[in-house]
Amino acid sequence: MIPDWKCKSFEELSVVELYAILRLRNEVFVVEQNCAYQDADDKDAASHHLAGWAGNTLVAYCRLLPPGVSYTGASIGRVVTSPAFRKLGHGRQLITTAIACTRRLFSCNNITISAQLYLKVFYEGHGFVQVSHTYLEDDIAHIKMQLTT
Repeated sequence: MIPDWKCKSFEELSVVELYAILRLRNEVFVVEQNCAYQDADDKDAASHHLAGWAGNTLVAYCRLLPPGVSYTGASIGRVVTSPAFRKLGHGRQLITTAIACTRRLFSCNNITISAQLYLKVFYEGHGFVQVSHTYLEDDIAHIKMQLTT
C-alpha cells in the first residue's frame, strides 16, 4: 500500500484532517513517548502539513516550516508514522516527499531538523548531517541536522 500524499497549508486542512493530525501527534509524542508537553503550538498555523493517507486513515505526517519560524532556513518537524503502519517504508517515503515539498514551497536547498538522536542514521540516509552536540528537548536526546545541496 502506498499512501496518498497531500500537502496543505493550515487553512486548507479540513476539521477532520486537522483532528487526525493532532490525534496521531498526541498518540505518539505525548502518550507513547511519555512526554507531557504542549504539542499544538503557534507554529502549526504558519506551516504546511504533509500527510499520507490510506483511505481515511492517517499513515504518516510531518509539518513543513518556512524560514524564520523554527530556524533561519526552512525546516521539517513533528515527523511521525502511525504505530499501525511502521516498518513498511512509509517513514522513508514521508521524508523524501517532505524534502521535495519543502524545496518547492520555500525555494530553498537548506533544510534544518531537530532529530531524536536514535534516528540519526535514518536521517543521514536522506542526506542530513549532524551540526550540533546532543541536547535534551522535552527530556529526549536530540541533535540538530541539516540537509544542504
